[in-house]
Amino acid sequence: MGNMNEICSSYSGRRVLVTGYNGFKGTWLCLWLKLMGADVLGIGNDLPSTPSMNEAVAADDLVRGMRIDINDYTKLAQVVADFKPEVVFHLAAQALVRPSYEDPLGTLSTNIMGTAHVLEACRHTPSVRSIVIVTSDKCYRNNEWVWGYRENDPMGGHDPYSVSKGCAELVTTSYIKSFFPHEKYGQTHHVAVASARAGNAIGGGDWGKDRLIPDCVRALHANTAIHIRYPTAVRPWQHALECLSGYLMLGAKLLEYGPKFGCGWNFAPIDMGDVWPVERVVKRICRLWGNGTYAVDKGVQPHEAHMLCLDCTKANIELGWRPRYTVAEALEQTTAWYRAWAENPDPAHMRQVTLDQISAYANKPEDNAQDESHERS
Repeated sequence: MGNMNEICSSYSGRRVLVTGYNGFKGTWLCLWLKLMGADVLGIGNDLPSTPSMNEAVAADDLVRGMRIDINDYTKLAQVVADFKPEVVFHLAAQALVRPSYEDPLGTLSTNIMGTAHVLEACRHTPSVRSIVIVTSDKCYRNNEWVWGYRENDPMGGHDPYSVSKGCAELVTTSYIKSFFPHEKYGQTHHVAVASARAGNAIGGGDWGKDRLIPDCVRALHANTAIHIRYPTAVRPWQHALECLSGYLMLGAKLLEYGPKFGCGWNFAPIDMGDVWPVERVVKRICRLWGNGTYAVDKGVQPHEAHMLCLDCTKANIELGWRPRYTVAEALEQTTAWYRAWAENPDPAHMRQVTLDQISAYANKPEDNAQDESHERS
């Protein structure tokens, strides 16, 4: 089931719940699911930024959305019970490293207990068949390895955000073993649960605080220097559609095959040539934009991992998932989206730009990105 048309048929007419629907990745996911013909309900708390992807494309005109804090279990459980979803994608989170230093308790509560609340609500909703819990590449204990982390590497985390994602993985595993055991599937329950760990997602519509692409776009719009903190820090950059395609593929596999795919999965660049340092990404964005300068902040910064990459061999072999864009192509798509927004920010226009990018990605030949040579400049 590597073909996107096959995956599309898996969601057509199904009730799909997306938590964090009004976030950056959540908005892209909901629009894609609507293209697939799914009956989508999104739940989310406050918008993550101003402006936001959700507002930029007027997603609420297309997707039913409800403002609910996943920390409010009573309300969450009632909404899940009333909607009766068959598939659940859990993306709601405090999604940034630096704000986790400012509000560690809020980060830990949302990312750990919020995950438990979603799983508990699903446990009491008989319609649920497939659950994908989205965590992060930062869930692993970071040893600054030059090779990618595999799904069986230990969880960890230095900062509150990273440790909260590691804990969310442990909570997910606990629920699988305690309430959705593989050996009892089809007997005492019919729920398949998996977790997804993705690399650094980029794409149009991200205005998150202290994130590289939004920082670049804000500076370029203001014609000021881009400030970067860790120019040599290496990350597994990928377009949001790459990891979302992995989530969708995983959710469909859980529907079809049950707990056979109920475990943790990495979604990130396969080719190490697509794992770029921060400074190289900034230079490429400036080149694509047509101008721009940058400066390195010399002040003391909170701890962040220097080297981080994932090994997604398992997803490639067992799911049939592979990236369709090189990092250079992902940056081109991202810059094109922000260019379109700068020229005409009308939400209807930007929704069409977004839908067009989704369609172009879904229809791109699967092996094209791997056959093309990577730009090394």
